[in-house]
Amino acid sequence: MDWYQKDIDDILIELNTSRDGLSGEEAARRLEVHGPNILKEMEKRSRIMMFMDQFKDFMILVLIAAAIISGIIGEVTDAVAIVVIVIMNAVIGFVQEYRAEKAMAALKRMAAPSATVLRDGQEAEIAASGVVPGDIVLLEAGNVVPADLRIMEAIRLRAEESALTGESVPAEKHNRALAGDGQPLGDRRNMLYKGTTVSYGRGRGITVATGMQTELGKIASLLQGQEEVKTPLQKRLASFGKKLALAVIVICLVVFISGVARGEHVLLMLLTAISLAVAAIPEALPAVVTISLALGARKMVRQNVLVRKLPAVETLGSVTFICSDKTGTLTLNRMSVEELYVDGGALGGLTGKPGMAVPTPGADMSHGLRLLMTAFSVSNDARLNGEGVITGDPTEIALYRIAAENGFGKEELVKKYPRVAEIPFDSERKCMTTFHRRNNGTFVSFTKGAVEPILERADGMLISGKVMPLNRQEILDANERMAADGLRVLCVAMREWDELPGKGALEDAEKGLVFIGLGGMMDPPRDEAVEAVALCRKAGIEPVMITGDHPLTARTIAERLGILQNDTKTVLTGQDLASLSQEEFEERVGEIEVYARVSPGQKLKIIRGLQDRGQFVAMTGDGVNDAPALRRADIGVAMGITGTDVAKQSAHMILLDDNFATIVRAVKEGRRIFDNIRKFIKYTMASNSGEIWTIFLAPFLGLPLPLLPIHILWINLVTDGLPGLALAAEPADEDIMNRPPRHPKESIFSHRLGFDIIWVGLLMGGVTIFTQAWAIASGNHHWQTMVFTVLCLSQMGNVLAVRSDRQSFFSQGFLSNIPLAGAFLLTLVLQLATVYVPFLNPVFKTTPLSARELVFTLAMSSVVFFAVEGEKLLLRLAGKNGQWRVQW
Repeated sequence: MDWYQKDIDDILIELNTSRDGLSGEEAARRLEVHGPNILKEMEKRSRIMMFMDQFKDFMILVLIAAAIISGIIGEVTDAVAIVVIVIMNAVIGFVQEYRAEKAMAALKRMAAPSATVLRDGQEAEIAASGVVPGDIVLLEAGNVVPADLRIMEAIRLRAEESALTGESVPAEKHNRALAGDGQPLGDRRNMLYKGTTVSYGRGRGITVATGMQTELGKIASLLQGQEEVKTPLQKRLASFGKKLALAVIVICLVVFISGVARGEHVLLMLLTAISLAVAAIPEALPAVVTISLALGARKMVRQNVLVRKLPAVETLGSVTFICSDKTGTLTLNRMSVEELYVDGGALGGLTGKPGMAVPTPGADMSHGLRLLMTAFSVSNDARLNGEGVITGDPTEIALYRIAAENGFGKEELVKKYPRVAEIPFDSERKCMTTFHRRNNGTFVSFTKGAVEPILERADGMLISGKVMPLNRQEILDANERMAADGLRVLCVAMREWDELPGKGALEDAEKGLVFIGLGGMMDPPRDEAVEAVALCRKAGIEPVMITGDHPLTARTIAERLGILQNDTKTVLTGQDLASLSQEEFEERVGEIEVYARVSPGQKLKIIRGLQDRGQFVAMTGDGVNDAPALRRADIGVAMGITGTDVAKQSAHMILLDDNFATIVRAVKEGRRIFDNIRKFIKYTMASNSGEIWTIFLAPFLGLPLPLLPIHILWINLVTDGLPGLALAAEPADEDIMNRPPRHPKESIFSHRLGFDIIWVGLLMGGVTIFTQAWAIASGNHHWQTMVFTVLCLSQMGNVLAVRSDRQSFFSQGFLSNIPLAGAFLLTLVLQLATVYVPFLNPVFKTTPLSARELVFTLAMSSVVFFAVEGEKLLLRLAGKNGQWRVQW
């Protein structure tokens, strides 16, 4: 049996304690046995080892080798650039790992610094770390609960447990044993948990778990046990780097051996092969990725998204499921009165329901509605602070707000109806009553609380300003209908008095009541979340709600948001989920769009189930209970306003406005970034393969070696640098949010990328070799300068054309990407400088070209640009006419 199922006396016996608490000697002994009441951390690597581990990646090792080679052949600039890029990536990786320590530190900060316990029958203030099982802990409003407690005594006790349970309102507590196995944390009303806060009342409880055995400790264990999942970009680039490095080594060996076999000088071929290897490896790729993500992260801050881990920006582009917490993310995290039942009928329209709006104050407002609004206003402990913010219990704030919005401001009404006495709420009566003096010297009392207890105390109901016999069934039917709509229903009744009842008669004051009306409340969905959900579906992303709230409330919110759209999708409760094995659950996981009353471990089960089915999962959340799932998810998104430190430290990114709609903007940005990275890979690999084909094929066609090592390294420097990096600033394609997510397992060369690299590279090499052959056949002694220039500027034509897979460069405009336009012009100037600046001619072994030679060179350099634009034209025509499709 769990602690919540046991009677107090049985627990006292089992824990060998008493209502007067433990003795000091026994507490010290238990502290030695159970250890301090703190969250333990796993043994950590030193920061130096964490940093050194960043250099184990295969691509990083290849880049280090390239730096060494560049240094050996005297290319200090390349060597320094590569070293800077490697260190930059190591620092980023170190920061990513170091944040796991911060998550644990945030959990530890949630622990209460001190606790009041009974020791030897006397109250004692001790450090919370000294609380042991069996201790009797005393609590009052504002206290942080120091350990997991079974409640012994509850006097109007309420606890704020949203960080653990997801409940949007404080939970009312009692000390009675509960029946039933597997009760969710939110339903265990006789328990208090470490790290939660007492928001109202007072009580005492028996300590049943401390340290890592508490629910908070179990979350800490889950958090420490979760390895971060590599992002799609990291996986793709790791695979890409290995394949590329092996291919480059093979190609360079072939070039070297074939060159020596033809009679070329060994040293020249060795330098050529090494230069080709350095040029072929896109050492700017990590920098492009980093800069693309950094620019995206900076842009997203302006859109209320704070990125804690750069690759997370791109990961959103691969997400197929968004598992979102309900409270505060999909909803406003603010209780609101959605519907009223008064004068025997329902009044809606409080949140935009057509045709049932509350009448404006004045002659149109019925006597019953006026009384209901008056009760909401004056029988209310919420108040307006000096900063104009309404403070108090979320339910009372909702009543305060609806009354004020309809002309019944509390500040004015309390002058007409001052409160003179009250009967506070308790969990036994499930209601509270306040007494108010009228201007004529008589009194009125308002009683509010649960429906059934108040109806038991009522004799009549107010209809059209008259007291009529109570129609209990009609009111109960209205209550059931409102509850079925996911509303939390509050009942209000009244009684008039000529004289205020004496203190001894207060208990009888809640009898002979006249029913006024019902108020149905809910934490309503955000308006913008409805549109965001629709955009998610349009983009091929499945939104899923995971909440600790009641299933009816969850279903109602999900239907209003558009998450639940048809009967094939279901709502699954935590108890239902617990009864399914992981295999059984994974068979059904695609059918479930709403999870209600779930525990922290079950959130993790949901994430794993989706991932095991090949899905990429984003998880949003704000509470401690979300932390393990945020860490396990492919991308964890924490709430910046309501989120706990634990959730923020465990997440990959933070929504500064706690708004689900912001995720949609982040998805678009993530897709744009990945598109731009693919464009860079397409550009640089096609260009590099053009260099390889030129060096490799020319000798087999009977032509001399077309380029010197200095030419290869120069082209690599000026074309892979600024132009490639400028692609990171490319705006998003128009149809970017009309596509489905990228398949998590798709190759980085999918969607024609590999095909385009091959044919563009061959074309570039072919154009360059044709230029060489034509110039030699024409007896032109400047042929090597022409080949050098054609190959360099062909890559510039390629970079202009790859800006979009389908959209024409001419429709985009040259200046729509200012950094790229600048990089293009700078590269053009630098290349022409190697040809026409006299002191650079001996360095690059070039000679100035005549006007005729330059025009021919520029014409040949534009062939690749027009060829790629022609391919895009065919693809646009194919898509428009629907006659054929290219699949590679």
